[in-house]
Amino acid sequence: MFGVVRPCKHALCGSLFKDWMAHLCGLCLTLRDQHGQAARLVTNYDGLLVSVLVEAQRPDLSPRRKAGPCALRGMKAAEVVETRAQGARLAAATSLLLAAGKTRDHVADGDGPYRRRLVAAAAGRMADRWDSAGGGTSAAVGFDPSVLRDAVARQPELEAAGGLGLLELTEPTETAVAAVFAHTAVLAGREGNAETLAEAGRFFGRLAHLLDAVEDVHADLEAGAYNPLLATGTSPDEARRHCDDALHGLRLALADLELEQPRLVRALLDREVGRSADRVFAAYPGGPPQQGPYGHPHQHGHPHQQPYPQQQQYPPQQPYGGHPHQGGGGGGGWSGGEGGGGGWGKGPGGHGGGPRKRPGFPIPCFTGSLVCVTCGTFQPEWSKYHPKGCGDRCWCTRHCSGGDSGCGDCCKCCECCACDC
Repeated sequence: MFGVVRPCKHALCGSLFKDWMAHLCGLCLTLRDQHGQAARLVTNYDGLLVSVLVEAQRPDLSPRRKAGPCALRGMKAAEVVETRAQGARLAAATSLLLAAGKTRDHVADGDGPYRRRLVAAAAGRMADRWDSAGGGTSAAVGFDPSVLRDAVARQPELEAAGGLGLLELTEPTETAVAAVFAHTAVLAGREGNAETLAEAGRFFGRLAHLLDAVEDVHADLEAGAYNPLLATGTSPDEARRHCDDALHGLRLALADLELEQPRLVRALLDREVGRSADRVFAAYPGGPPQQGPYGHPHQHGHPHQQPYPQQQQYPPQQPYGGHPHQGGGGGGGWSGGEGGGGGWGKGPGGHGGGPRKRPGFPIPCFTGSLVCVTCGTFQPEWSKYHPKGCGDRCWCTRHCSGGDSGCGDCCKCCECCACDC
């Protein structure tokens, strides 16, 4: 489970965190009940925003039901959004369609284990099932799945074309998220919100794409894989400006929405998105590295130009200015940190202290399944979270004031005092 918006109880007040968990578990159980256990693999934190938006526009809460113990909840039961809720079904359809497209992209590129024919064949069949299931569920809630399929198909075409600007490369993601966000207004019977939600979706899609690229920049550089920041010569400072502009636009759009229950939406799409941007860029400070990723001096006499491996799977990454293989612009190069997971936005970046080397196939397949079914409680030895307890795995930035914040059962974290509770 990955995504840009992934709060924890250290950052959300108890009531808001409980509601967020209800939507997360509702999405997971909707995928399981309607599409089988394997479909739970596509659960991601950003997908549940769809369910949150539908509920926020209605005067009443989405239907709830009692769910049994789960590892993610410390083996406790909880009230979760029912699988028949339209918001949960749209979130499930979106997650399935996007996961199917990304899986096919990995198979086509031969990324990592997908280079093995058996793995690629199995992944391809799984992607076909997910795409079919997502299309059926989309139709059931009145959403046109071709919008997402087209966006997923256009992304590699734009990347292969070359010579495009950064915001041209983020357009498919923006279009896909805008369409899904706008349809939440239809499901909630608040069609007047559709245009504003589409605008919010475009800005959120841009943020998700950019933060994903920032987290992956070093892994992509080392693997010779395509990265929009490297391809366009975008520096960390420039990337941060694009993210700040998108965050500002998202906040303006949220302010124009007519919501019956705005608290959770504002907490997630305003405060938590901003926290995610701060976290991602804090792990990737600016400043040119002293040498390239393979120990070679920078080429072309420019301190921010980094060499790429020759066996890259994409066309040469050309920045705006024309120098090939440029890793950063005038605002400083990319240095420090590692990449992350998947979804609209990916998992948390690394923070030093490298884990053990990951073994080869098939061990990661078995351990990955175990991580999934335990909701991340189990972590293999090569995971950066393996030696850490559940509390240490929290990605929120804690600034404990040492006193009760007055927010009920939330942690003594001063940041949750601004949550309108």
